[in-house]
Amino acid sequence: MNLEKEMSEVQRNDLLHENDVDAVIITDPYNMRYMSAFAGEGCLYISKNKKVLITDSRYTEAAGKATSFDVAEEGRGSAVRSRFEIIRDCIADDNVKRLGYEDRSMLCSQFADFSAELQGVEFIPIGDSADKMRRIKKPWEKECLAKAESIGDAAFSRILEIIRPGMTELETAAELEYAMRQNGGEGISFETIIASGIHSSMPHAVPTDKQLEEGDFITMDFGCKYQGYCSDMTRTIVLGKAADWQKEIYSIVLKANKAVIEKAHGGMTGKEIDTIARDIITDAGYGSCFGHSLGHGIGLFIHEEPNCNQRDERIIEAGMVESDEPGIYIPGRGGVRIEDMIYLTEDGLEVLSHSPKELIEL
Repeated sequence: MNLEKEMSEVQRNDLLHENDVDAVIITDPYNMRYMSAFAGEGCLYISKNKKVLITDSRYTEAAGKATSFDVAEEGRGSAVRSRFEIIRDCIADDNVKRLGYEDRSMLCSQFADFSAELQGVEFIPIGDSADKMRRIKKPWEKECLAKAESIGDAAFSRILEIIRPGMTELETAAELEYAMRQNGGEGISFETIIASGIHSSMPHAVPTDKQLEEGDFITMDFGCKYQGYCSDMTRTIVLGKAADWQKEIYSIVLKANKAVIEKAHGGMTGKEIDTIARDIITDAGYGSCFGHSLGHGIGLFIHEEPNCNQRDERIIEAGMVESDEPGIYIPGRGGVRIEDMIYLTEDGLEVLSHSPKELIEL
């Protein structure tokens, strides 16, 4: 086990103090992993005196190797104690009156079960208190994110060698995912997007059996996981020779992407960072063709907070990782998106992706 990859005593006490609770139940799988270094199913009970990971027999051995939490086995179709019996014992030992729960991620049905089984305590919603712990990345987390992105870089290099007219979007997605696996990716961090030709005007197009054709824009948005941490990168290429209109919108999107890299830094709001790119696209006459946010946080989950958009006034702090992904999408013609992962510092940022961004014509 690696204690560096678990929540610290300070973080645990801050979580309890911030919410004025005696204990918390953690059910979100990403927060579970961040706090305990355990990646399986179950839940956590955390108080001033206890750190208990509750899981079933499929995971108890792995949990014991991964975490310093006390591992308690819950029954899954067996006569072993239920998670509620385990938690009731913990609550009794700690004399818990106020019990925090993750209201932003717990299902209504889960809450109904917990509240029915754990009577006698007051349930206190903790909002995004647990999520916020994950936002500023520790050095080892940054290394995992950079490694995940480097696997994406290798996969992009590979796809440039094999992509050709006649391949389908689905085949292209499969080749990218295979290349990420070959280079050490644990799995995809989100469903791969391959959007060719007129499909590229849809930011989140789903790959189809459409064949790639000469003259197509091909937008590839893909990522993998490394030690649980996600990568996210988008590159748009032209299969064959680019038309003038394709060169025009590509150059505008690239200019917007690079402007963020040149001007953004920790301490700016998400809105301010988004505005850097959005103003360039708007001034070029394509503001209505850029409908999504410039970026989002990335970590153990592919879409974390805070975000870079026109509604997010929260500070993007040094140590956070965001995406920089401006785009222009013209229905019936096609579109461009260029995306990098960026690590914010006090006076600038570090780009974690290294694949070429100048227009590639294959």
